[in-house]
Amino acid sequence: MIPPNETFDGTFPFAPHFSDAPGFRMHYVDEGEGEPVVMLHGEPTWGYLYRRFIPSIAEANRVIVPDHMGFGKSETPQDREYTLRTHVENLSSLIDELDLHDITLVMQDWGGPMGSQYAVRNLSRVKRLCVLNTVIPGAQRVPPNAPVTPWFQWIGKHHDAGTLHETLGHLGSNVLSVMKIIGFENSATVDDAWIRAYSAPFPDKKSCIGAIEFPLDAYLGRMREYVLEQVGLVQELASMPAMMVEGMRDHAINPDVAIGSFRALYPDAPITILPDAGHFCQEDAPEIIVPLIRQFLRLT
Repeated sequence: MIPPNETFDGTFPFAPHFSDAPGFRMHYVDEGEGEPVVMLHGEPTWGYLYRRFIPSIAEANRVIVPDHMGFGKSETPQDREYTLRTHVENLSSLIDELDLHDITLVMQDWGGPMGSQYAVRNLSRVKRLCVLNTVIPGAQRVPPNAPVTPWFQWIGKHHDAGTLHETLGHLGSNVLSVMKIIGFENSATVDDAWIRAYSAPFPDKKSCIGAIEFPLDAYLGRMREYVLEQVGLVQELASMPAMMVEGMRDHAINPDVAIGSFRALYPDAPITILPDAGHFCQEDAPEIIVPLIRQFLRLT
């Protein structure tokens, strides 16, 4: 777990906040005032992913950026299940404690399943959705002939060989390589502070449990039952304003599948295509995405 006041050479200057409501010490950023914007990260990142989003959007909104269990400055309990269900329950506990309403969810990677599954279970609390290189499970069935992406080919290879825990258990030293497999393009942003920030949550194998279990939840189909519990309510999300940004060099989630999933719910909502951005579009194109989100908040 990263020390609470660590700023990584001032690149993450936000005051730390913590909640024990989820049953472990969960870190979150809480900046600005106004309608809340909750930004959800995925694999293998943490709130640092949104460092260039927070100051600008906090000028007109309250920005909440939690670190999921096992990531960032949050604790990594060894006696908990790391599944979509538990991550959504953790998020729900935090939102309940903060008593947030009229929420805009900014969702990327696992933030999409997590945020949308929170939304279908709490429709009265969520107002808008910003979808960044992710999917909303249940919005559209994945075509049976959709190709397996390079990331999940890699996950499958190591899982079947029994080497996944060993390989992802060294994220403290290979996090950049793993992010490259998933789809990270903006190498110009990488410096010593960047490497330390993304490596710091993973000092040993035990600390990598969250990052190991996230992709297995999808690869092994463990998340399916939880999604199916409320799949009938997914169409209710169509009444909310939504926008999408899609980095087309995504090696984890097929861009055609992601766009198709979004279009199934939102046939007329705006989609911004970024040909040169990858899965981590927040790193690859923040100068494009932040003004789009600010405009979306202002116009809806």
